[in-house]
Amino acid sequence: MNSRSESTLGKQGRVVIPAHLRHALDLKPGDRLIARQDGDRIVLERPEAVERRLKSRLANIPKGVSLVDELLADRRAEAVKDQP
Repeated sequence: MNSRSESTLGKQGRVVIPAHLRHALDLKPGDRLIARQDGDRIVLERPEAVERRLKSRLANIPKGVSLVDELLADRRAEAVKDQP
């Protein structure tokens, strides 16, 4: 269910999440939310949702492939190109 409401940004950059949204999402005082920019939007989500999204994106990486090794190889190749 999509629900809309309007909030005002306070002087210290605080936004109150409307009660009906807090209840619908079972948000409690002290719950952690991650804020990220998505184009011209601000997205608030639970850390667990971020973890699920990242795991889903990384699920297609073949076993035995090291993203760290690939990144290091790319950086080294770029560094060689930049040398005089």
